[in-house]
Amino acid sequence: MENVKVIDAVMGAGKTTFMLDYINEASPEKKFIYITPFLDEVERVKKSVTNRTFFSPTNAVEGGRKLTSLKRLVEDGANIAATHALFEMADDELIDLLMASDYVLVLDEVMDVITRASVSQADMRLLIDKSFIRIENNRVEWVASELEYDSGRFDDIRLLARAGTLFYHRDSFLVWAFPSQVFRAFSEVYVMTYLFPAQIQKYYFELFQVPYELKSIKAGQLIEHDTKADNRPELRQLIDLYDGDHNRHGEGRTAFARGWLSRRDPEDFEVMKRSMYSYVRRIAKAKSTDVMWTTLKDYRYELAGRGYSKGFVAVNARATNQYADRNTLIYAYNRFMNPEERGFFQDNGVTVNEDLLAVSDLLQWVWRSCIRNGESIKLYIPSSRMRRLLNEWSNYEL
Repeated sequence: MENVKVIDAVMGAGKTTFMLDYINEASPEKKFIYITPFLDEVERVKKSVTNRTFFSPTNAVEGGRKLTSLKRLVEDGANIAATHALFEMADDELIDLLMASDYVLVLDEVMDVITRASVSQADMRLLIDKSFIRIENNRVEWVASELEYDSGRFDDIRLLARAGTLFYHRDSFLVWAFPSQVFRAFSEVYVMTYLFPAQIQKYYFELFQVPYELKSIKAGQLIEHDTKADNRPELRQLIDLYDGDHNRHGEGRTAFARGWLSRRDPEDFEVMKRSMYSYVRRIAKAKSTDVMWTTLKDYRYELAGRGYSKGFVAVNARATNQYADRNTLIYAYNRFMNPEERGFFQDNGVTVNEDLLAVSDLLQWVWRSCIRNGESIKLYIPSSRMRRLLNEWSNYEL
């Protein structure tokens, strides 16, 4: 396969415009599958491409499954626009169809390529005791014959194990990995993101030996990757980062991380909410319609308050322009890698950079606001670690 071309450029640099132009100028014989996080972005792609028609999978097929519809579209040689959630369901049949079809893959933003599988330890022990599976180099292999096991409660495990995408990690939990063969099934692959060296998909590519090369964009053209092409100091000038007493809640390396939030009591949350309200109304002097804010979904309602609660935007938001009118931001979170994900990669010899991942996710979220249009924003980050990482990023120290 050709190297995956990772277009690593800051949000708003023109990655999507470049890719849509590439599609519009491509030979009619070239076929594309365009994968993006959200349905509204799927519709935008379909409307923006003028030299060919893109189709989206539907439930209006036998069995009512969009994955079946996707397979039928591939068989028909259609140009396809779909979501990450659907593409992540890729199975052996879809891979075989793609390998025979000479498609170009365009992946708008990185995918969830590693997740914990929802299988209990008790089920794993049972499968091992019955010799239905064996563990080789952490990979789960299904060895039971059809006579030993026909169908039932372990069908999902059998399917994933046969696909080689299931791993038993540290004798305690299962990890599912997106089948890397998918990326080898395309004639060309483009991934559009920012700070790819921080992304879990980069570690996944290294683990599964998927070759890739980094590219930048300049004047609407792909060029060799240039780490200084994003002009970070200029972008940092657009951010009025709050520095004051309301930051007192976030001292300490883990403040506002998942574990730290889980240990707060109702009075702690009330105090933090008062600071968030004060920042919006007295410091930023913002209207509620100017505000976007975030924290972990599990603590959204503990931290939601007057004057800003309706502006909640998920902490993992990417690839959407829906909030491009917001200019007052609160990022009440401190991003660390899931310990299971980190351990999975480290145990397989892949080094991870949690700080770079944290600032990457922060920037993706911040760039949902009007800063993506070159406008200034006001930003409150109570976590001292996340403020430090933002400043280190702007100085090319990360």
